[in-house]
Amino acid sequence: MIAQDSPPRPPPFWHRLNSFFAFPLQLRPLAYGLVLSFCSLLFEAVFFLPDALAFVVIEIGIMLAASRYGFKITALGARGIWQSADFGRESSDEWTYLPWKLFAISLVQGALIAWLAWYEPVLGTVALFVMSFSFPAAVLVLVQSGSFFQAMNPGHVWDAIRTVGWPYALLCLFLFMLSTGAQIAISMVVPMFDGRIILPIVNFAFIYFGWVMASLLGYVMYQHHDAFGIDVVPGAGVGEGMPVDRRTPAQIAAQRIDAEVAQFITEGDLAAALGTAYEAQRTAAIDDLAAQRRYHRVLSMMPDKQGTMLDQARRFIPLLMRRDLSSEALKVFKSCREKDKAFALDDAAMVIAMARAEWRNGDAHATLALLSGFDRRFRGHEAIPQAYELAARALVQGLGRADMAQPILTTMESRYPDSEQTQEVRWLLRPAPEASA
Repeated sequence: MIAQDSPPRPPPFWHRLNSFFAFPLQLRPLAYGLVLSFCSLLFEAVFFLPDALAFVVIEIGIMLAASRYGFKITALGARGIWQSADFGRESSDEWTYLPWKLFAISLVQGALIAWLAWYEPVLGTVALFVMSFSFPAAVLVLVQSGSFFQAMNPGHVWDAIRTVGWPYALLCLFLFMLSTGAQIAISMVVPMFDGRIILPIVNFAFIYFGWVMASLLGYVMYQHHDAFGIDVVPGAGVGEGMPVDRRTPAQIAAQRIDAEVAQFITEGDLAAALGTAYEAQRTAAIDDLAAQRRYHRVLSMMPDKQGTMLDQARRFIPLLMRRDLSSEALKVFKSCREKDKAFALDDAAMVIAMARAEWRNGDAHATLALLSGFDRRFRGHEAIPQAYELAARALVQGLGRADMAQPILTTMESRYPDSEQTQEVRWLLRPAPEASA
């Protein structure tokens, strides 16, 4: 059952398409887009470079500046900031390098598609479709985490797709239509002009539709900000098609607490922030995700409260796992391990669930780290065969170390000879067929 104080779901993005198209026409982005577009006429002023090279350098600079602002639109839109006039209060340091990381992602994926197409054309076609379909999700992960490696991780990308749900397919369709919108606009407008003015027109068309897509992606992240672990600004969602009367008193109270805690943190009064967050989670329902998340984040800012944070994390992580937020749960677990290498959960089933999530993410080392000492910590537990089987799978299929998995099979055959997991590990370690003469 969904907690009563969970925020109301904002209207679906296809109900707000007009606002996405209108965003680049707000005064500040419109002026910035026009300035960037007309910068293409400055290549002759770069007298120390040949005209062709100067033109390429300036166009790349325009692309990077527009892309950086696009990430800003998405990142702030995910927090509920949709008016460009409010952007000035936000630091842009977090998304400075995101255009480069996105370029690296595109480069790696393009190289993989090219190799598969060379190896087998059908595989190349399938890879192109899969990566095109998953690319928007990779952008969502990149904006959320700022990490190139997380955006390249199929597990995190799949979590983002699953978070958005079936509307993700519709999102891909709208993004595809927008990506072709610039080309259609150019084909309609350019014949009406000639001379040097054509290049700024082309630049502005690509900038405009790029920022429309950025606004759309930001709103989709805002729709699912709880699942993505994004803190929205106090009062986000009021107006813009989301009336005040949709919020319950509990939701209004939660937003008020968020604002109070944020204000205390801004003023440097962490003790007051902690007191407010603690009292809110103490009086809230035990499965109140927002209260537990708020409390954990304040604790993580206070080194002298490390013990309290680790103790609270043992309750917070299972809550995240029960809400199907495995990516956030693993992130919290790893941050706790960084503070205390002995940190572990007391729930055997939860450890298995997290290890399976790491295995789905393709991280064999993290899977094995979670399962290390499982049979000693949970002596006699019925989930031990599952832990053995998963550890063997990570060793064999993840690390290619069948030799290290052999002792696991020996133990399983002596303790659980008839279990399904023992049979599975025995199959994993089956002798390789001899090559025919």
